[in-house]
Amino acid sequence: MGYRVTLIPGDGIGPEVTEAARRVGEATGVSLEWDVVDAGERAIARDRTPLPPSVLDSIRRNRVALKGPITTPIGGGFRSVNVTLRQELDLFASVRPARAIAGEGTRYPETDLIVVREATEGLYSGVEHWVDRAHTAAETVNVITRFASDRIVRFAFELARRQKRSHVTAVHKANIMKTTGALFQGVFREISALYPDIRSDERLIDNMCMQLVKKPDEYDVIVTTNLMGDILSDLCAGLAGGLGVAPGALFGEQLAVFEPVHGSAPKYAGQDRADPVAEILSLELLLRHLGEAEAAERVYRAVWETIAEKKVVTYDLALPGYTDRPVPPSRCSEMAAEISRKVPLIDLEKPRPRWRPAS
Repeated sequence: MGYRVTLIPGDGIGPEVTEAARRVGEATGVSLEWDVVDAGERAIARDRTPLPPSVLDSIRRNRVALKGPITTPIGGGFRSVNVTLRQELDLFASVRPARAIAGEGTRYPETDLIVVREATEGLYSGVEHWVDRAHTAAETVNVITRFASDRIVRFAFELARRQKRSHVTAVHKANIMKTTGALFQGVFREISALYPDIRSDERLIDNMCMQLVKKPDEYDVIVTTNLMGDILSDLCAGLAGGLGVAPGALFGEQLAVFEPVHGSAPKYAGQDRADPVAEILSLELLLRHLGEAEAAERVYRAVWETIAEKKVVTYDLALPGYTDRPVPPSRCSEMAAEISRKVPLIDLEKPRPRWRPAS
């Protein structure tokens, strides 16, 4: 069976890491036909907009997309393409797994949790303005609705059931944000009662950050609002080895977009140095979404084995702290080639490998 998939190469290192993922995709034997469209800086140069209608049309038509990182200017410039994409396509659920895969550099080798983040409202709603004409004060509106809170909480519990996970934790700040935070908290309590087979609890955002650093193994699925989820997903990526190995997915009712958690790293663009793992693992999530579980598992294990061997890894995975064995860094394309080589050789009869804490 063949699949037509929208491919958005993105900015900075995006074209290099998406090409690496395409190469690994070919090695799986799954027929993936790529519909390549541009968004971000390259789209501005040609279409005078960072998000041309053709990009949205392609995703709506194909219903699934693989996306490279897109530059978001800090403080000025065009509005975030990532935020606009989520809102235009109603990609309301941002799913970011944190799985220990970075080998010796993984501070918490048992980490295996998922952050489920509401991705269309909250403090990222885009409702903000200057309070005065002199631009000395600004205000952002935190939009939280019962509808969006309800569907993201349901999504988290349904995901937990599908993946046979047993614990969902809501993260909020209802003690201070007594309307928006309390609304999200109240919806979570209502919905959690419908899932008696899954343990549920709550944490305040500040306490949750501390808890994750101390004992991440006590958490399984975390559901939260937009800004809090953005912060927590980076924290959890750090627990599992860093942003270079952190994939992500965005889900709507009918559409799905898969992308790495990291940014576009423009200073490394065109140097063939970037770590391709997050993009390749985003491809893995895409394959699982398409029902190609065997191919997805081969990709995951090929990445794991490549990192474990520490023979062909990019500079970030060759740094002290990630390995006790000094190794010359490889190029992005070389690591992609090694992962691709391993994909068809994976023995799925063996148990999935795991890192073990040092004795």
